[in-house]
Amino acid sequence: MTDAKDGGRRGTARLVCGRRTKWLVLGVWLVVIFAAFPLASKLTGAQNNDANTWLPGSAESTQVLTASDDYRPQSIPAVVVYARADGLTAADRTRIGEDAAAIRKLTDHGILGGDVQGPSFNAGGSAAQLFVPVSMGDKGWERIAPAVDSIRDVTGASTGGLAVHITGPGGISADFSDAFEGIDSTLLFSALGVVVVTLLITYRSPSLLIVPVISVVGALTAAQAVIYLFAEHAGLTVNGQSAGILTVLVFGAGTDYALLLVARYREELRKHEDRHEAMALALHRAGPAVLASGATVVLGMLVLMAAEMNSTRGLGPVAAIGVAIALLTMLTLFPALLVIFGRWIFWPVKPHYGSPEPTVSGFWARTGDRIALRPRAVWVVTALVLAGLSFGLLQLRADGIGNADAFTGNPDSVVGQKVQAQYFPAGSGDPVVVIANADQADAVRKAVAADPGVVPASIGVPPGSKPVVNGRALFEATTVAAGDSEAAQQTVKRLRHTVHGIPAARAEVGGTTATLIDMNAATRHDNMLIIPLVLLVVLVILGVLLRALVAPLLLIATVVLSFATALGISALVFRYLFDYAGEGTDLPLFVFVFLVALGIDYNIFLSTRIREEAGRQGARKGVVTGLAATGAVITSAGLVLAGTFAVLGTLPMVAFAELGFAVGLGVLLDTFVVRSVLVTSLFLDVGPRVWWPHRLAHDAAALDAAGADRRTEVPSASGSTPQ
Repeated sequence: MTDAKDGGRRGTARLVCGRRTKWLVLGVWLVVIFAAFPLASKLTGAQNNDANTWLPGSAESTQVLTASDDYRPQSIPAVVVYARADGLTAADRTRIGEDAAAIRKLTDHGILGGDVQGPSFNAGGSAAQLFVPVSMGDKGWERIAPAVDSIRDVTGASTGGLAVHITGPGGISADFSDAFEGIDSTLLFSALGVVVVTLLITYRSPSLLIVPVISVVGALTAAQAVIYLFAEHAGLTVNGQSAGILTVLVFGAGTDYALLLVARYREELRKHEDRHEAMALALHRAGPAVLASGATVVLGMLVLMAAEMNSTRGLGPVAAIGVAIALLTMLTLFPALLVIFGRWIFWPVKPHYGSPEPTVSGFWARTGDRIALRPRAVWVVTALVLAGLSFGLLQLRADGIGNADAFTGNPDSVVGQKVQAQYFPAGSGDPVVVIANADQADAVRKAVAADPGVVPASIGVPPGSKPVVNGRALFEATTVAAGDSEAAQQTVKRLRHTVHGIPAARAEVGGTTATLIDMNAATRHDNMLIIPLVLLVVLVILGVLLRALVAPLLLIATVVLSFATALGISALVFRYLFDYAGEGTDLPLFVFVFLVALGIDYNIFLSTRIREEAGRQGARKGVVTGLAATGAVITSAGLVLAGTFAVLGTLPMVAFAELGFAVGLGVLLDTFVVRSVLVTSLFLDVGPRVWWPHRLAHDAAALDAAGADRRTEVPSASGSTPQ
């Protein structure tokens, strides 16, 4: 009966690893990768980092941004700031005037040369500023960095005591653009380096690591090609954030699946002389866990499509496509390559037929035996320690990151923003935009001017703009505080409350500050909606996979605790070690989604193996054997995933650094503490009931009882067994 069952299992995998079909699988993938490569290389050009690809579509600031196109060409101002502490000299003023004239002649990269405003000088005569609008148009974000470079070529650098900086929305956007430049190649080579080093340490085989590296690079190429086609022909929005996370996800998840499959394949090679048969059994026995892990991530990413934030909603399908293709690659191309290469690929430690399984008496087997001595004490102490560390959440300041604090370094635009705030209203160059019915425009202007956070003299129609379109008037106002500050946000909130109350005005308030408010509100909404949905998706998948109720609930509880602990520790590190000013409002959501969707992989692989062993050895022995069999490979997989997310820290942006650190830490916690200690001890303490209501709960209990009886049997003097 068992042989027939195993024969059926082998049959289901022959399409991937059969003696002939393995070559067909390889051929198909070579064609796919060859066709995908030129498309994948176009993905960077298909990215869209315009503001409306990030903003919540229904927000008031988004509506104002869209309506503004009717009044003027959409543009973003770069602000050139000049300052000398002891006052501008006559030579300085001459230079500033010459710079303004030269910039007015610029028309490259969307610079609206004739619309340059200024120079305007501060009251003390120690600073001046120029406002240089850059036309946005279609994919205008591509113009910003080159436009700022052109302006900088004219203005030159600070010299002789005269400080010269380019700031404002245009300058800051240019620095963001520079930070994103080369992001794909940076993350690709960083992630590849992490994978190669970790696989070399794990496998201790320079030849074996070639197979997962080839497979994961092929998966990334195919994923980028598919996403490019969706971006070009199906309206899928891809930006720098989603493209960067795609690389990390495909490398991390793909390598994880490879590690899990290789571990089972190596195990089966010791039991079966035919490598095709060994791979067929490995695919059948490990495949469901890998498939469930991948499905969890894919569905978890697709839940992001329910988000209000366009950037979060766009990340969902991009990440889901990437993980789905990585999963398909690792369940088809990867096993086919392993079988084609044969046992020699494991050199220098080849798993020979009949050789003993090293995990039976290894570190994780001994760890399981120790935990089994007092499982309740172990899980209680572990849970209390993790819960205590999670109180670091009280230090979490996920209220958004201002432009001045968004970079890990100190780019010119941030320095310029500080200099500008010393001599001019801090909101200069980053105005509040108000649109209202024309017949109530005067009332709205007076209400805006009366707010203490607004510079009254700044209120007016922007140069080159139509004052009224279709009975609606547009004007701008400058805030006293910097546009990305909390004070400016409070000003905009007051303005909205005031102008919304003017009868028949239909006034709307937009601009950069309003955008920050709307983004933060949308992200908080997404946190409340998506986190429960992801938990529900994961719970359902675990329930279907394990065919139990207690085990999935325990696993979900441990992952949530792991998330809280990781975020709590991260908050303390960000505040007291890295000295970050705060965290993005979307950090808790992204950390949760990635930790739950990806971290549950290890619990799935452990729990499915425990379930398999419990049916043969009983609940207690099944837990110890399951940990012994999966401990090393899950640890290696966790190191790979943590390392690939850590490469986000190579980017000069705080948001990416925080995300990479928090997810990497969470994966390590989940791998070394939650999965190996907490889950193991919980399953040992709960015993066979962990599989309730499935019949396995009864069968495992019976096996446990039989095992206990055998252990208590003591031979009598006559050699008989006492009754």
